Amino acid sequence: MANYKYMVSASDVAKELGCSNSYAYKVVRELNGELSKLGYITIAGHVPRTFWETKMYGYRQSEK
Repeated sequence: MANYKYMVSASDVAKELGCSNSYAYKVVRELNGELSKLGYITIAGHVPRTFWETKMYGYRQSEK
């Protein structure tokens, strides 16, 4: 758990999608816009990993 990265950076997104950094920043900006509308605080160039995985792959955290 010590190596777990809570936030995904735009460069991580670019690597995962195989796209340019500028496009990755655009994707992160759009995701941060969604989070802002929901009332969350955002950090430019980063998005929470769980939100990224939910939006891109449809993963959901298991409900216990």
